Amino acid sequence: MAHGANTTAAHSFGLDTVDEAAPSGVENRPVTAGDLPAVSALHARVFGPGRFARTAYRVREGTPLISPYCRGAFRRGELLAALRMTVVAIGESSPHLMLGPLAVAPEVQGQGFGQALVTEAVAAARSSGIGVIILVGDMPYYGRFGFTPAPRGQFQFPGPVNPARILALEATPGAMAASSGLVRGL
Repeated sequence: MAHGANTTAAHSFGLDTVDEAAPSGVENRPVTAGDLPAVSALHARVFGPGRFARTAYRVREGTPLISPYCRGAFRRGELLAALRMTVVAIGESSPHLMLGPLAVAPEVQGQGFGQALVTEAVAAARSSGIGVIILVGDMPYYGRFGFTPAPRGQFQFPGPVNPARILALEATPGAMAASSGLVRGL
């Protein structure tokens, strides 16, 4: 991993591991309640007010703002990137995760901060018994982490979504076949 990625966490699959000696001075760590104002400000800056109209936000309504899988990249206390991972059910099957949003500050986009956070979160999910990680996003970006287009009709959302943008990653072998239906926050 590059650009200050937390290689210790990626290899140990720990959710609470901090890499204070990252080459770029970046600390990747779980997001805490104290980080939420900075996360919210980053989301507003990157996505604007229209973000709340997206179907993925409807899945997250009423869920905790952070889970043990949410990650942030910080340099000298400044939030550079944040990844939200929401615990969800798919039909009657759980626990699963919905990835997103992934926000990277515009001035550091393309430097690997988002990639490091996704890699760490996927590793943590795999080690903790999560079944499927689902998202609505771009295959060219998320394919590098093992996400593939979800079979059409397998996952339903509580609002309109382009089926071609529904991507999934099987974190536990066999979980995809056992999971179908409405995606809802827990």
